[in-house]
Amino acid sequence: MGELGLNFEVYRNDELTIEDVKRKNPRGILISPGPGEPQDSGISLQTVLELGPTIPIFGVCMGLQCIGEAFGGKIIRAPSGVMHGKSSPVRYDEELGKALFNGLPNPFTAARYHSLVIEQETFPHDALEATAWTEDGLIMAARHKKYRHIQGVQFHPESIITPEGKRIILNFVRFIEELEKQRAGEKN
Repeated sequence: MGELGLNFEVYRNDELTIEDVKRKNPRGILISPGPGEPQDSGISLQTVLELGPTIPIFGVCMGLQCIGEAFGGKIIRAPSGVMHGKSSPVRYDEELGKALFNGLPNPFTAARYHSLVIEQETFPHDALEATAWTEDGLIMAARHKKYRHIQGVQFHPESIITPEGKRIILNFVRFIEELEKQRAGEKN
């Protein structure tokens, strides 16, 4: 993110409390990859539920799993097995996925470093909508239906194996900027 000229602070998921995060008044929160499972991720689940309604959240890998589990999905072993350092074509819904994937080819290549996924059968369709998938139907991105600023990807945009990864991160930053403009306009 520093390579993109963005200002950010990094904290371990067990280093701060939710109150600490609130005091920092972040413009956005990135919930980064594992290791482990969402229930082992410090305050990540709590962050999604308590701060997500007002603060944009971008989940990466386990960050997406945290979003899925927070809203009722079950996290399971990936049916395709361990996907560490492998690339896959990812296809996205051009309307639902436009905030993150604007300007990307469809499909695009994404780096996968995971062994867990949100189970398709328990995907919380009442709260979330899938926005991208692998060719075999695994959910690779999702967003909240009401709080569309809660978004996540199962793959790794920061990896060199995701050629369009920087654009995805910048798209989320632009999404935050647009949301801030919209909120400022509502106050006036």
